[in-house]
Amino acid sequence: MATLMKGTELAAKIIGAVKEETGRLAKHGIRAGLALVLTGDDKSSYLYYQATQNGAVRAGVDVYNHTLPASVSLNELLNLVKNLNSDERINGILIFLPLPRHIDTRKVMNAIAPEKDVDGQGSISVGRLSADESTTQLFEPGFTLSAKSTFLPCTPYGVMRLLERYGIDPKGKKAVVVGKSLAVGKPLAMMLLVKEATVTVCHRETKDLGAETRQADILCTATGRTGLITGDMVKEGAVVVDIGINVLPNGHTVGDVDFDGAAKKASFITPVPGGVGPVTIAIVLKNTVISAKRMVGME
Repeated sequence: MATLMKGTELAAKIIGAVKEETGRLAKHGIRAGLALVLTGDDKSSYLYYQATQNGAVRAGVDVYNHTLPASVSLNELLNLVKNLNSDERINGILIFLPLPRHIDTRKVMNAIAPEKDVDGQGSISVGRLSADESTTQLFEPGFTLSAKSTFLPCTPYGVMRLLERYGIDPKGKKAVVVGKSLAVGKPLAMMLLVKEATVTVCHRETKDLGAETRQADILCTATGRTGLITGDMVKEGAVVVDIGINVLPNGHTVGDVDFDGAAKKASFITPVPGGVGPVTIAIVLKNTVISAKRMVGME
């Protein structure tokens, strides 16, 4: 049976470090503030939204909530981001995806000031990753609170730190990433390449998905499709990282992977919930504190 890669343990360690830092900042009269922007009624986004609020309370980060209807216009969202960019209380802006279908997601993400893009979703952050200008962070030991020019996309960065936590080195291994989103799939593939894995990216047009996944030493999936990866699609001894979040009609949360089937063959596997998600939130909070320190010249 596979070893569980519990993100809750790693997240607690990061949040503990963030809490210590917010305590030190408070002694200087400085507060770290994170704006949360939730649109529509996507159930998985709402769970992430709630979990982020809870994590912020534990970390001593102030939260500024903005919940908007699915009918919100692009201009309304852009105006909100503009106001948050100029609000001195706000050190980080986190916009929960997916946005409503009529909204141009990239326009909204790119409107976030780079210094407040704590989730690393803007084109500047992603572009610097693709140009190898921010990848030194992938080689830093542990979770220091040092400042960098831009923030790495938090979910794929969380995957890399979770692999590190469990002693899994991608170097020389065959990695398969299922999903090519700019939020997760593409930056995760780039990070795995930096760590010298041989990477294949699969998507909805991949002809025989199982043929690809069965070659993976490290299999990562982030599609939001329940049960997409079944046990027979997993190589014996593979590391399986399930980044998908799907809320079932009964309220239970599952990932993309048929957990019971995959766990019988994998060497390591992430649970859903309790795997990558908590690490992502912890890194967002860590980045918010880094941003706060930059803004007052403490980094």
